[in-house]
Formats: sequence, C-alpha cells, structure tokens
Amino acid sequence: MIDRIPLEHILFLDIETVPQSEAFQQLSEEAQELWAHKTEYRRKDEFTPEEFYDRAGIWAEFGKIICISAGFFRQEEEMTFRIRSYIGEEDHLLREFKDLLKTYFSGPRHLLCAHNGKEFDFPYIARRMIVHGIPLPANLSLFGKKPWEVPHLDTMELWRFGDFKNYTSLKLLAHVLGVPSPKEDIDGSMVRDVYYEENDLERIVKYCERDVVTVAQVFLRLRNEGLLAEDEIVYV
Repeated sequence: MIDRIPLEHILFLDIETVPQSEAFQQLSEEAQELWAHKTEYRRKDEFTPEEFYDRAGIWAEFGKIICISAGFFRQEEEMTFRIRSYIGEEDHLLREFKDLLKTYFSGPRHLLCAHNGKEFDFPYIARRMIVHGIPLPANLSLFGKKPWEVPHLDTMELWRFGDFKNYTSLKLLAHVLGVPSPKEDIDGSMVRDVYYEENDLERIVKYCERDVVTVAQVFLRLRNEGLLAEDEIVYV
C-alpha cells in the first residue's frame, strides 16, 4: 500500500526534453534517413520528416534532456518539500543528477516517482546516460529485476488501477483530485520553441518544477493525505 511508504524515501521528478538540433537540416544525411524511418508510423502521409522534426524531443535517440527537476520530503522541525533543478549541458546535468541518486537515494528502500515515468522519464534518463557513457545507477538499471523489484512509482499507473488502456494527463488528474493548478505560461508542446527560439531556459525550469510539485501533490491525494502548503515548498 502506497500509504505505508515513508515520504522521505521517495524522489519525485520530471524532465524536459527538446530535439538534439534546432533544425532538421542540421542533422547528418544518415540521421535524417534514420529519423524518417523511425517516425514513419507516426507521420504516415500527414507530415514530411522535416515537418515532424519539432517533435524529436519525445525520442531519446533524437532528443536531449535540458532540465531535470527533483523534489523530496524532509522532516526537520516540520515537513517540507525541497526542489532542486539540474540544467546545463546534458552530460553535466545527468552526472549531477546521478550524484544525487547515489548520495541520497541509492538504498533499497528508496523509490523514484514521476507521472508516466515508467514509459517516459525513467527510460529516457537511462538511455541518455548510456549515450554519454555514464554507468547507470542501481535505481535506473532494471535488467534482471522482477516487476516488484523495480524501485519506480508512477502516478499515472497508480490511477489506472489495472486499466492499461487508460491515459490520464497530469493536468487532468490534478484537476480531478482537486490539486490547485499553478498559473502556467507554457505547456509541453511549447518547450522546444521556448528553448531554441526564445532562449529562455529559466522559464522551462519553472515549468518543470511546477510539475514536480503537482506530482507530489497528486501522490499525497492518492494516499488520502492533505496537500502541501506554499510555505512548505522550498527551492534549493
């Protein structure tokens, strides 16, 4: 039962990704051909490979991580939720994030939690670490592990209750559960343009951090617990 898991043992996270290159023409000829083949089933006859390239951030083979935001509960005089973001060159931010995992969240009792994390965030981080030659930390190395040994929680999966045809966005789930939605000036579909055209990484970081707070709030609601107050959220 999720209500028996100590909150301090969970690292909540979210990632933001963009295409590896700003424009399709910047890819090598081989990469362009591979992109065309990879996305053929999604594009069909509606888009050319070039027209579809603004969505390349979805795939770890053609995208890159520009921000990882992570939040965790800490019991001091009172419980707080602390958030930290990792940005910069992808190799650097991945190594910094790995250091966080190894230092504070590497024990058998520790868990990672994200919304749709099992299908997106966790494998994406692992794949990009492999690309950069970074050995995977134990909580991202899943080979040989049985399903119940995988240290991952997924708020979308928890909401499914075994209904695997169901997809529920974080925004919808937060609305249904009465989690207040912070004012957002961007959504996921805008991250690529904000990064490459507006060069406003800080705006993306704030968006990513808000999603981490929302994931934590949703998790609390799934445990039938009270929500975090604004003064309980600390940015570090």
